Amino acid sequence: MKVTTIGTGYVGLVTGACLAEMGNHVLCLDVNPEKIRVLQGGQIPIHEPGLMEIVSRNVAAGRLQFTTDVDQAVHHGTLLFIAVGTPPGGDGSADLRHVVAAARSIGQCMTDYKVIVDKSTVPVGTADEVRRGIGEELAKRGLKDLPYAVVSNPEFLKEGAAIEDFMKPDRIILGSDDEQATLLMRALYAPFNRTQDRMHIMDVRSAEFTKYAANAMLATRISFMNELALLAEKVGADIELVRRGIGSDPRIGYQFLYAGAGYGGSCFPKDVKALVKTAADSGVPLQVLTAVEAANERQKRVLVDKVVERFGQDLKGRRFALWGLAFKPNTDDMREAPSLVVIDELTARGATVAAYDPVATAEAARVLGPRDDVALVARAEIALQAADALLIVTEWKEFRTPDFDAVKALLKAPVIFDGRNLYDPQLMQALGLEYHGIGRGRPV
Repeated sequence: MKVTTIGTGYVGLVTGACLAEMGNHVLCLDVNPEKIRVLQGGQIPIHEPGLMEIVSRNVAAGRLQFTTDVDQAVHHGTLLFIAVGTPPGGDGSADLRHVVAAARSIGQCMTDYKVIVDKSTVPVGTADEVRRGIGEELAKRGLKDLPYAVVSNPEFLKEGAAIEDFMKPDRIILGSDDEQATLLMRALYAPFNRTQDRMHIMDVRSAEFTKYAANAMLATRISFMNELALLAEKVGADIELVRRGIGSDPRIGYQFLYAGAGYGGSCFPKDVKALVKTAADSGVPLQVLTAVEAANERQKRVLVDKVVERFGQDLKGRRFALWGLAFKPNTDDMREAPSLVVIDELTARGATVAAYDPVATAEAARVLGPRDDVALVARAEIALQAADALLIVTEWKEFRTPDFDAVKALLKAPVIFDGRNLYDPQLMQALGLEYHGIGRGRPV
């Protein structure tokens, strides 16, 4: 099949590459010429494990191409995936300017039947706006009777595991009220459904709502565990043991129950805000989600609170090592990363920070800008040198079993603030390290 993806970010590029991998002819459109230049030059603008190999293979096979030409892109695909950004607006709502602009561009160029697929995470009712924008542009061209369909096919891709999620989906949500569009989408996803039918077909608004509901539920689990971790510290319980205990209940399960330094990224923060805003506009305030958001903002400062309790409010002359900048491992995404809050809170109190991340250093440099109080270093051990303590913010695999003797030798004081509970408190005590985890009972 011929497919066009509009947008070459995490969703658009992964979608296009994976569909090309299944034999489709995919043209990826982006209005940013620099992104297209990078892609046409054989590189990718994001870090996502396995993506470079799939892109290279399908470009070489002639099934995957990139362009800035809107007219070419619209004419190429029968299925047009809108996968552009929907950043949060000033009031918390999803900013749909890019989605509507993409829809109008389609309406300005299309000449035959198209299925327009909303792949971006969008609030309920967005398909109506997309349909309206296309219809208005067609009417201007005297083509108001030209048939087309707008469907919702939200993505469920975890950054760092996006290829696996797309190639082996646990569910495919399709919101469609057009029989021909449904048949085409079924055919497109047939290779992903060979062992069992994972496609759930529903009305468009329910599909749009499903995406937000899923992310809101996962964010709720995280904030719930983070709040329990704060209580665990006060009563002397270990949240890790509690997690294993409640996770063994099949009604609860183990996923998204890890206490830590708060969630970030491009999805949970903005999607929770957008759903809360939609609810407020609809006169149905979501009190649980409002609390989820507030708890997460507080959690991003918990590590700094522990530092202040240990070293005092005035951190002038103090230097801290920070391991992990990206909001999660296996990505270089710095959007809403807890590390940014930690860095700002420490430096506001006069401290300096030496930070290391396996892949996010360049993106962190872009986000942070030039600063005298933050050094981005090339190796984990460099960050430790002459630091008053180590703070772990992202749970990269290489941080799980470091040389603790070296850590102890390089730090000025053997103090670790573990924002992801990577280490066992008893082991740290045995090694002579002062250890502060999240909800691990009283510090040892």
